[in-house]
Formats: sequence, C-alpha cells, structure tokens
Amino acid sequence: MQDTLLVELLTEELPPKALARLGEAFADGIVKGLVAHKLVGAAPEFQAFASPRRLAVTVSGVAAQAADAQVREKIMPVSVALTADGTPSPALLKKLEAKGISADAVAGFERAMDGKSETFFHTMTVPGASLDSVLAGIVGESVKKLPIPKVMRWGDSTHQFVRPVHGLIQLHGSRVVPGEVLGLAAGNTTRGHRFLGEGAVTVESAEAYARTLFEKGSVVASFEARRSLIAQELAKAAAQVGAHPVEDAALLDEVTALVEHPTVYVGEFEAEFLAVPQECLILTMKQNQKYFPLLDAAGKLINKFLIVANIKADIADNITGGNARVVRARLSDAKFFFDTDRKAKIDSRLPRLANVVYHNKLGSVLDRIGRIEALAGKIAARLHADVAAAQRAARLAKADLVTEMVGEFPELQGIMGEYYARHDGEGEVVAQAIEQHYHPRFAGDSLPQGNVACAVALADKLDALVGFYAIGEKPTGDKDPFGLRRAALGALRILIEAQLPLELNALLADAAVGFAAEHKAAESIPALVEFIGDRLRNLLREQGTPVEQVDAVLAALPARVSDVPAKLAAVAEFVALPEAAALAAANKRIVNILKKAEGAIGEIDVALLVEPAEKALAHAVIEAAPLQRSLIENADYTGSLKALAELRGAVDTFFEEVMVNHDEPLIRANRLALLKQLAGMMNAVADISRLSV
Repeated sequence: MQDTLLVELLTEELPPKALARLGEAFADGIVKGLVAHKLVGAAPEFQAFASPRRLAVTVSGVAAQAADAQVREKIMPVSVALTADGTPSPALLKKLEAKGISADAVAGFERAMDGKSETFFHTMTVPGASLDSVLAGIVGESVKKLPIPKVMRWGDSTHQFVRPVHGLIQLHGSRVVPGEVLGLAAGNTTRGHRFLGEGAVTVESAEAYARTLFEKGSVVASFEARRSLIAQELAKAAAQVGAHPVEDAALLDEVTALVEHPTVYVGEFEAEFLAVPQECLILTMKQNQKYFPLLDAAGKLINKFLIVANIKADIADNITGGNARVVRARLSDAKFFFDTDRKAKIDSRLPRLANVVYHNKLGSVLDRIGRIEALAGKIAARLHADVAAAQRAARLAKADLVTEMVGEFPELQGIMGEYYARHDGEGEVVAQAIEQHYHPRFAGDSLPQGNVACAVALADKLDALVGFYAIGEKPTGDKDPFGLRRAALGALRILIEAQLPLELNALLADAAVGFAAEHKAAESIPALVEFIGDRLRNLLREQGTPVEQVDAVLAALPARVSDVPAKLAAVAEFVALPEAAALAAANKRIVNILKKAEGAIGEIDVALLVEPAEKALAHAVIEAAPLQRSLIENADYTGSLKALAELRGAVDTFFEEVMVNHDEPLIRANRLALLKQLAGMMNAVADISRLSV
C-alpha cells in the first residue's frame, strides 16, 4: 500500500537565521532514507515545512513495505572455497555460518569468472524493509546530520538537539507509524500558534497537514508560502502609503523564520530623525528591530516602516504604538552617535588609529594608512588623476573606524566617513572616494567611480595582498581569514571593468615599497601574481568563457589585466576561423620543438635558408612582423590573430617539406630561429597552442 507520509518535529523556537536550511536538510535526509530503503522511487515528490516551532516533511507515494529484492553476492574464489576432494573448505563454512547460509546451498552456487579467477556467487531473496521498522531510524539519522553548530539538552533528558523537542508525528496516510525519536513516541498531534491556535491539534491524515495547521492552529507551515505571503503583504502595505519597502532577502528570510501567522502593520517615527543619514536609520531598524524601512519613489527614507507581527490584533494601535516607542529609542541612539561624532573633525581622529592594531607583524591601522596614502598617490599619478585628492581620501579612509556610529554599526564604515568628510568641508571627490574605497565588497557590487576613488580602492586592496603575502598569511583551502581572495577579485574587477591601463607587477612593486625591509615584500610578488592569476582564471570560467580560451590568454598573465577582455574576444573570433585549428596544432608542435632545443636561439640569417619552403615561411614572417607589432601596440588583438591566418599555407608547407633538425648545426640553428620568431608572433596575444585539441 502506498500513501503520503508525514513526519514532524515540534520544538521550541528554532534559530531564525538557520531555519530555512534546517527545514531543507531535515526533509532531504528523510527522503534519502526512504529512497535507500526502496520505500519510494528514486525521485519522489515531497514538500518541506519549517516554521519557528517545527520541522516537517510530507512525501508522496511511500510504500508500507518495500518489495523483496534479489541480491547477488560474491562469496569467494572456488580454489579457496573447495578442498582438493571438492568438499567445502573450513574458510567457506566459516563464511557461510557468518552470513547465515546453509552449507547445503553450496551446490546451487553460481560459478563465474571474477577477474582471472573462478568465483562462487550466491543469489538470495532479501525481504523488503517495512516502513514501521525503519522510519524512526531514518528520522533519527536525519536529525543527527542536520547542520547544527551547537546542540543542547533539556530537562533530565540525555537527548540533544538545537532546541528542546516536544512532539513527534509519523503518519502514513491516516495511520500512525510507531517509533521513537529523541525520546518521544510518534503520534498524530501537534500544537498550533501559541496565541491564535486551538492548542493541541490532531492531524487526521498526512495530506491534510498544512490545511489542518492553518485552519485549527493558525500556522502557515510552509516556509516558502509564508515568505511569499509576507512579501505580498509588505508590498500592499507600502503601496497604501505611497512607498516601497527596502529590498533585503536576508531580512525577509529571517522574519519569515520568526513568525507562524504573519500580519503586516505600518509604524511611524518622528520626522526629525530623518536628519540622521538614512543608512544609519535603515540599519538600526533592520538589524535591531527586524522592521522594513520604507522609501519614496526617489529612494529617500520616509518616517514610516513596516512591522511583521506574529499575531493579528483587534486594535492595531496596540502593536504600532508599542513598536513606535521602541524604534524611537533606537533612532535616538543613532542621532546621539551622529551628533557626537560631528563635534570633532574627522582628521582629528587619526592619532587614535595608532592604538588600533592592524596585524601584529604589520603595525597599526595608522601605519597602514601611511602606506595606502603613498600608494594611492602613485596610482593616481599613473592615471593622470588628482594626486592630492587621492592622498587626502586615503589619509581619511579609515578615520571613521574610531567614531561612535561605526563602533555601534561596523557595517557603516566608509559610509559614515563620507558623511563626516562632507560635513567637515572636504571636497566631494575626496568624500565619495572614502566610501567607495571599500568597493566592490562582494560579487556584483558596484565599482568605485572615477580615477581618484579607483586609486584609493586599489591601494587598499593591494596593500592587504602584498602585506599578508609578505608575512606568510596566505589563503589555504577554504580558509581565508584576511579576505585576500575578495581583495584580489576586487582589484581585478577595478582594473578590468574600469579599463585602467596599469601594469599589475608595477602596482605590486609600488605596494611592496611601503613595507619594512625585514618583510622582504618584493620577494612575495611572483607568488602573489600567480594567486591573482588563479583568481582571474576562476572568475572567467565562472562567467562561462571556454576553459581552453581562458588558458590560452592567461598562459602568461598579461602585464595589463585590463587587456584580458579584448584578448579573449580576439581568441573567440580566431577559433571560428577555418585556419585556427591547423595553426594551433602547428604552434603546439613549434612550442614542443623549441622546448627541446639546446642552447640559446639566435636571429634568422637569410643566407642560411636552403629549402624553398623555409624561404617562403621566412619571407612571410619577416614581412608580417611590422604589421604584427603595430597591431599589438594598438591593442588590435583581433586583427593580429586574423593576420596570422594568412601564414597558414606557408606554415603547413614548411612542416611538410622541411626537416627542422638538420644535420648541419648552422642550418638547424637557423630553422629554430625562424620557428622562435614565428612562435613569438603567434603567441603575442595568447598561447594558441592551448587551443589545439
């Protein structure tokens, strides 16, 4: 008999930030257990449920008894299983006894080759598992494997879970499947909403679970359904006051995990608080109170917010009034921090950074500011940007770390620096660069705008990379405590997407100058270039660029990584040419020949050209060289690779008619010189040998 299965654990309030993940993992573990015992098909339909006080899953088409299975098992080689007179050996008898197989069954064993030896195989019928006998074990294993960082005990129980567990439902159709998990016997009752539900709720059948909980328990059991409902109600409530809620998927997930019966209310605070930077108000409302701030059509904060409550009140003022009093206190704190911070100039805070340790081997934050300031000036000069503005922005970039506001809300670093710099009369370019020097902070984040901001952002990231590599603090495996992968990707995005004509090695060398001699920072640059190249390689592959094209362009990291997109585009056009495959194969052959060459390879001597084919190739190479140099110097990489296509005929004929390893040393050396010059032209844009299959 097949029917829908329901399993529910009723708990105390679960950790909200982990609830969605716990619900998915709980359901996944149970489904995998059912599949393993062949109580369902390989891909059964199921639905996960997760609310603040429960984890549950319903699985369709679960059998009460799995079908019997025929199992073919290898016993042992015949030569070991039988004695010289053909009777069962002691080793065979011992193994049969351990497996519960009668010695009489030997006569029916299958003989088959296993590798080079003839082997006994035994086929037996294994009874299928019954749901009643295995379900509790499946649930228990799923519970053990949940991604729970810390467990607890409750009462006098020895059982452990992330929160105390008070109930267990195991229903197959309308029948309770007996079993015990975490010391609780399975039943068919649960509890609904603490205030709106009927108390104990009996679930008559697995199919009726979600409906019963909603109708009798006032609980929307599905995490996704609850999240969707909240999003709809937020949009509806915001529209009623002519605004839209701040978009925050993480906050929506967390609020969904905090309520079982969501109801949205509009709250309000005094308009005078809008004088505080809206980032501060938004953060304190979201982080401390889990409110959804409201923005007008221009993206400006208004003095209203949305509350997602876990109860529906007869008089909404009781909820909105109470929340208004709470938010008033929070916003008053933010206003106090803002007003207090503005009493002192931002640059007056710099001396305090001498007491803030950046790293015990790299000095204080003030030491780091000195390095970033010098490096930002050098980068700005290379970009023909305002050097003084870049140095001033770098000088002030970390000053807000010792403000009251950032001390309370570290997420506002940079943002508050911009506000305070503007308040103190710093130039707009300087103020914006202070905030933007942290960009990009994550994948998809915006880039710094303008060369001054880019210079400061690059200086910040390159100083971190060079410094931590110099002291041996390199990322390992999945560990990257200093965020060097993020810094490398940020620097790459700035260089490439802002199309900055800067050479990576020169930038790293400039950064290395700022460190003490004992750090030997310059010596870490080769390893750092390799690390940055790997990050770029991974980034391009994730974007869908064919692996062989990425490898061709990054065989040697271009001096200016801003050239990479143009080189990739050129390679993509080149591989579409009919001559591409042959040239790539020829280049691969040339590279292999040159690797085996002994001694230094000189220049072409036209007097030593003997065969017509080598003369033709040499003429084509010498004639094409000026054009190739011009195309490369003007970054016309597509034109360069397309021009190579014209050499295909001469290259093919050369390899068909010319023996490179001639007996005469001078002729052989001259032919190697010809191939070396040809390889230089072929690989000026990318190592096209890597395009050869």
